Amino acid sequence: MGAIEDKIKELREREAKILKMGGEKAVSAQREKGKLTARDRLNLLFDPGTFRELDMFVTHRCVNFGMEGVEIPSDGVVTGHGMVAGRPVFAFAQDFTSRAGSLGEMHAKKICKAMDLALKAGAPFVGMNDSGGARIQEGVDALSGYGDIFFRNSLASGVIPQISAIMGPTAGGAVYSPAMTDYVFMVKGSSYMFITGPEVIKAVTGEEITFEDLGGAMTHNRKSGVAQFACENDEDTIRQIKTLLSYIPSNNMEDPPRVDTGDDPMREAPELDTIIPDSSRRAYDMKEVIRHIVDKGEIFEPHEHYATNMIVCFARLNGRTVGVIANQPRIRAGCLDIDASDKATRFIRFCDAFNVPLLTISDVPGYLPGSRQEWGGIIRHGAKLLWCYSEATVPKLLLITRKAYGGAYIAMSSRHLGADMAFAWPSAEIAVMGAEGAANIIHRKEINAAEDPVAKRQEKIEEYENLFSNPYCAAGRGYIDAVIAPRETRSRLIEALEAMCAKREMRPAKKHGNIPM
Repeated sequence: MGAIEDKIKELREREAKILKMGGEKAVSAQREKGKLTARDRLNLLFDPGTFRELDMFVTHRCVNFGMEGVEIPSDGVVTGHGMVAGRPVFAFAQDFTSRAGSLGEMHAKKICKAMDLALKAGAPFVGMNDSGGARIQEGVDALSGYGDIFFRNSLASGVIPQISAIMGPTAGGAVYSPAMTDYVFMVKGSSYMFITGPEVIKAVTGEEITFEDLGGAMTHNRKSGVAQFACENDEDTIRQIKTLLSYIPSNNMEDPPRVDTGDDPMREAPELDTIIPDSSRRAYDMKEVIRHIVDKGEIFEPHEHYATNMIVCFARLNGRTVGVIANQPRIRAGCLDIDASDKATRFIRFCDAFNVPLLTISDVPGYLPGSRQEWGGIIRHGAKLLWCYSEATVPKLLLITRKAYGGAYIAMSSRHLGADMAFAWPSAEIAVMGAEGAANIIHRKEINAAEDPVAKRQEKIEEYENLFSNPYCAAGRGYIDAVIAPRETRSRLIEALEAMCAKREMRPAKKHGNIPM
């Protein structure tokens, strides 16, 4: 009995040494920056007492440049599994206090093992990045480690949700794994991502730029679109990751968890009857429309700061998760452009991969005109939106609130791209283009020949509006299933979702399509 007690004592001593991470000084330095340690982060993510660490005793094998005498606790990364809101999740957190969380051969193997287990278990995978980059002393072994992780990111994509939290420096090759995952969270003021840093940029191009401006949280949330969430601190990041997980299933074979929100599915929203302005040139806030429709008015919005003329968010209808895609009339009149198309495309494909029904709310006057858009490839980028809506086999609901013109009408989940049920408010204008432009084209000669061209133009505009600037022509063709009073929208959408929740739809067998990237 004494012998086993001695061995248990030795185990506890070894564990205690590793749990100190990089030592008291390094841990204090981490916390002085307003950052949590790797172990703090994991304990905050998982339900209390459920985190179980894997590979605690793994060590590096490098003997070059004096590394044979260097101890790196847990080789700079903590990996394991636990429960988040009672559901299994696997995760890693890089430990910046231990050799700056640098990635070497064994560090990468630990991450890869956790990813493999997550894929086998059908559980979400969360990565918390805080690293100085590749461990240079290990040479190509470190590069091999990055490649092994990238390969697994690709394998797991569309099978289990992959979430990245950038909670410190992430540079060079390290940025590609987060970019291959489904969602990227960044911490304001303490995290950054870039391929080449400010010093290299200055040396090569002469441009001077700060770390924050080059690759900070708001840069990637507003400008590049690489990140979907900008968080106030580590605690806020982990809270938002938990919120995201609450909306989505654990894997592609499950449905999202259903939640009893206590919101009456038959609740009317009389405020919606008056939300559309009398003038079609005036804007309104589409987020208000969404909040009046969904359970408790609650939405969770990725890419809040990017391509703001398009809204994408998670919400619930009668406790069921839905992915909402909507034009925002307050920004660029809700026009589609390159960034908005990319933003919606990625969100739609995520929802389709993980069995999240789609609700599209359309108020779109067209594609944003201009040479910059054309030269930037709006044709190619806009085609992605057509592609992903056509490809999606989850239940697809459409609501047209006001404008739905031309190709943009088709692109916003029209019946022609496979919408299962399509609704329109009486204020909907479904046409090839706006009445003014159409009248000028169709009746140009007649207007120019009139004694009073202004009066004749107005007459023809009103004629076109009466014929086409309404939902009834489309409803008459069966392209719109029902014209509904705005206040009834919530109940009608919920009834449609309940009717379609068991939808099954097959596509031709193929390896994969060739999306216009």
